[in-house]
Amino acid sequence: MSDILLTIYPWTKAGHILSVIAWMAGLFYLPRLFVYHVEEPQAGVVFEVMERRLLRAIMNPAMIATWVFGLALVFTPGVVDWSYAWPWVKAAGVLGMTWFHHWLGLRRKDLAAGTNRVSGRRYRMMNELPTLFLVVIVLAVVVLRFEGI
Repeated sequence: MSDILLTIYPWTKAGHILSVIAWMAGLFYLPRLFVYHVEEPQAGVVFEVMERRLLRAIMNPAMIATWVFGLALVFTPGVVDWSYAWPWVKAAGVLGMTWFHHWLGLRRKDLAAGTNRVSGRRYRMMNELPTLFLVVIVLAVVVLRFEGI
């Protein structure tokens, strides 16, 4: 199995990067749609369709692909050394992004059911979380790994 993972490593890494980009795009855009949905209730049906399609057609598959490719990278010999801090920091960031993804999914259901209790301002604030997770993950993989931490 490790021979196969080593052989397909460049494809696995490329798939991981592509799926992360798609996932991040959705994580940045969906909270913004929620802001518009909350602040323009007369257009709620249009936003519900956009939110549902974004989550189901782009974000969910991208998150799953990110996890699959990421776990394949973890199991590829020589890629991750768990004695260093950087993979643990990255893992914490990925878990945080996954939590946020699911939080957004719950908020989408609330908006569709008319039971939303989150303000547009709070959605704007929550929209900053993916950026924080992205910074933590990139710094862990690039800087901490390079520094041997």
